[in-house]
Amino acid sequence: MEKLNLVIDDKIPYIREAAALLGDAVYLPGAQISADDVRTADALIVRTRTRIDHTLLEGSRVQFVATATIGFDHIDNRYAREAGIRWTNCPGCNAGSVAQYVATALLLLEEDGVLPRRSDCCVGIVGVGHVGSRVSQLLRHMGFRVKHCDPLRAAGQDPAGTLDSWLYSPAEYVSLEEIARTADVVTLHTPLTREGRHATYHLADAAFFNSLARRPVLINSSRGEVVDTLALLRAMDSGKVGPVVMDTWENEPHPNAELLARAYLATPHIAGYSADGKVCGTRMALAAVARHFGVADIPRILAAIPTLPPPEVYYPEGGHDLRSPLGWYDPRRDTLALRSHPEAFERLRGDYPLRREAPMEAYELN
Repeated sequence: MEKLNLVIDDKIPYIREAAALLGDAVYLPGAQISADDVRTADALIVRTRTRIDHTLLEGSRVQFVATATIGFDHIDNRYAREAGIRWTNCPGCNAGSVAQYVATALLLLEEDGVLPRRSDCCVGIVGVGHVGSRVSQLLRHMGFRVKHCDPLRAAGQDPAGTLDSWLYSPAEYVSLEEIARTADVVTLHTPLTREGRHATYHLADAAFFNSLARRPVLINSSRGEVVDTLALLRAMDSGKVGPVVMDTWENEPHPNAELLARAYLATPHIAGYSADGKVCGTRMALAAVARHFGVADIPRILAAIPTLPPPEVYYPEGGHDLRSPLGWYDPRRDTLALRSHPEAFERLRGDYPLRREAPMEAYELN
């Protein structure tokens, strides 16, 4: 195989040894990757901080882009299609990590007496692809009542090819209006789309907040622009919404200062940042690049991705009861870090100390 020229975001972990088997790689900060950097590249492996569009790729020899993330709103799909550039994301790679984030947030809210008992607590999941379905699976395992809202899947459509065999029939989905009327918790897991009948830009807007009946907790770990920040602040003022858990923000990496101060939990877009999820994303991205260029020995390349050490290695300071989900991950630490240094949003995200995902049995004790 002729060696490939790769440009890779330098914050993608566990990738360097395996990428070296594909060719020559240049590692750069994602937000700083320029047209000059990619001019002679065959493929890019990026995160959401690299805008994939005409400005970056025009005149380059790039054939393929892999984003090692579930999100793809940083990719100009129309331009890529017209330019003959193929791309892929990594759907579901961080689903377990996001489910962990939502579950630990609910455990903290329970400790503070905010939620009704689990058998009476209705969690409305908006967006039921890989991530939303994993959140549903874990929360139902923990004993919460769950409702699913996803109009595309309710219509029998599966735009990203994410439906697994255990997922739901169209009859099991409810409307956003029913979520607003009945949910004690609303957790958002949609992609960011700006066009079409079911566009999600400002899905949670003033009309949505005014329709809330039970002063629910709001959790956003999808995309910041799914929530209208100013409308949310007004809803908090009026008491239409309860405690707010924010991992994704409008205008990242510059979160709204008032919302940052008032949120129950406020984290720097790291809900999906487990070591388990990052290994999965790296594996999926490398495999996609290799398949596109007809690499024969993909298993040998993937075997060069490091095996994760035992979970205890990730908690060397002690004091973590790994029998409890909060021993594996406590979002209050990330909230403190962001509130202490909001100007360091991008650094806190880029240099995040990856955590491990708690096994299902840890949730059985809580």
